[in-house]
Amino acid sequence: MKTRTSICTWSLQNDLKRVTEVMQQTGLSSLHLDISALDTFKPAIKAHNWNISSTMISFPQEDYSTLASIKATGGIIPDAEWPNNRALMLDAMEKTAAMHVPYLSTHVGFIDHNDHASYVVFCERIQELADSAATHRIMLLLETGQETADALKTCLQDLNHPSLGVNFDPANMLLYGKGDPIEAIQILAPWIKHVHIKDAMTSPIPGEWGQEVPWGEGEVDTVKFFEAFNETAYDGAFAIEREAGEQRVADIVLAAKRMEMTV
Repeated sequence: MKTRTSICTWSLQNDLKRVTEVMQQTGLSSLHLDISALDTFKPAIKAHNWNISSTMISFPQEDYSTLASIKATGGIIPDAEWPNNRALMLDAMEKTAAMHVPYLSTHVGFIDHNDHASYVVFCERIQELADSAATHRIMLLLETGQETADALKTCLQDLNHPSLGVNFDPANMLLYGKGDPIEAIQILAPWIKHVHIKDAMTSPIPGEWGQEVPWGEGEVDTVKFFEAFNETAYDGAFAIEREAGEQRVADIVLAAKRMEMTV
């Protein structure tokens, strides 16, 4: 499992010293790299011979303070931000390909099947980005969370593009209140290329964020989680992500230990 386990650099605010500490404590040697931190990490990647399981990109306008705010500002959906975000995506693809990394993951924004006009525009933008990914011989991975697994599956089927896949995050399904992550694995299995190790509790109040917790302490059934991936013959990376809490180094190390005990 160690050879398939990555650390998300942004979990530690792209702090090279802290990431290096985690890598040493866990014995891991792979990163899910925030592309904005490439210049910071490049010398260490070469020096330590770290593998990059995937790169990741986020966008400047995104506001995660509430579910409503991220729905309005997330991903490539805001029209005013599209020219800049398009340029950022194309640059990220070029850098990802230059490192011979197979995947670039991102939150593309809420997929709204009920608004036909916006959905058409959204699909056109994804199509353009997927075409560029194909040119660079990489895959663009859409991260789960903003919509149900069925809604994401419908979008992927509509686009039917060989350079599109899924970065599966079980906690996001719970944080956004979008369904059972174990069931979602089965629904999205043909597209899942990269996976996050993250846990959460759903909110008792509809329309509000759930709560992220350390891996193994939330509503993700960790045994069934890995069983589901074994059943689908998934052979990709599992990237530990921790975006909350005051002891992230310890939480990431704990997640790595719990993974070894579970798998």
